[in-house]
Amino acid sequence: MNLREMSEQRERETLSPYASLSENARRARDEERCDIRTDYQRDRDRIIHCKSFRRLKDKTQVFLIAEGDHYRNRLTHTLEVAQLSRTVAKALRLNEELTEAIGYAHDLGHTPFGHIGEDALDREMQRVGRHFKHNEQSVRVVDVLERDGRGLNLTEAVRDGILNHGTAGHPHTLEGQIVRICDKIAYINHDIDDAIRAGVLKEEDIPQEYAAVLGRSVRDRLDRLIHDVIEFSMGKDQVALSPEVFEAMYGLRGFMFRHVYRSETVRREGDKAADVVQRLYQYYLERPELLPGEFARMLQEGTEAPEVVTADYIAGMTDHYAISKFEELFVPQAWKL
Repeated sequence: MNLREMSEQRERETLSPYASLSENARRARDEERCDIRTDYQRDRDRIIHCKSFRRLKDKTQVFLIAEGDHYRNRLTHTLEVAQLSRTVAKALRLNEELTEAIGYAHDLGHTPFGHIGEDALDREMQRVGRHFKHNEQSVRVVDVLERDGRGLNLTEAVRDGILNHGTAGHPHTLEGQIVRICDKIAYINHDIDDAIRAGVLKEEDIPQEYAAVLGRSVRDRLDRLIHDVIEFSMGKDQVALSPEVFEAMYGLRGFMFRHVYRSETVRREGDKAADVVQRLYQYYLERPELLPGEFARMLQEGTEAPEVVTADYIAGMTDHYAISKFEELFVPQAWKL
């Protein structure tokens, strides 16, 4: 019995009956299995080592990265989601490696400038009869765009968790359900922390009806939410928050949309960021011959439409790269005489 088989045996003996066992993992393309790592461990490692994961460090969460060193970026958000998710999975005796892999990969397809960039790219795609959603793009990244078009060949359970991590998603595994909930727990709380740092909010601005249920600090709210999802889901075939806590969390989420995500502080620079994304998309869509590397190859092979490949290129940009390209293409440079 090799090390992987020993790990699979431990899962059979110790995990919940509702857990996803690594020995049952399936991939679209069959591969020889590793003698050390389970399939979900391999997925986690492939995600951490891929280029899209590294680029997350230079992509906006809510507040533009250039505004300060301590604001969350898309990578720190991803790490917080994965950590919270693994804590819940361990407590519920579910598959920690599967949960962690989904958490690390859920935002790989996010655009520069956060949801502002996503909305801007979606508007441009709708002009050509398509749409753009970051969860779908995240699956496209791991299926197609990584490894020069070969993709990462992740297991179906990880792909399902990535695709269904959004508010409207319905993950088929309990591990995917954990990530879906912990994504919201993470961003609501760390966005409050960042908003207070930015001077957009004060802790006392949090409505009493939500604070009374969830707590009066970021630490207290995280503790309350994580304890609640564990206690309410223990021994059940689904992962969820209790009705009272769920209602308070979604009420707080609505408060954040009204007072932070759509605030003047965010929108002031956000409108400029959206313009960067839209103009870059229009520029390259009209000039597909200027797309670089693997994107040019996809067009030459005729496997993808120009509007899709252009969206792939723009979505993969970091904030800094998008701004640099915008300046190169649209801002006059000093003449060299």
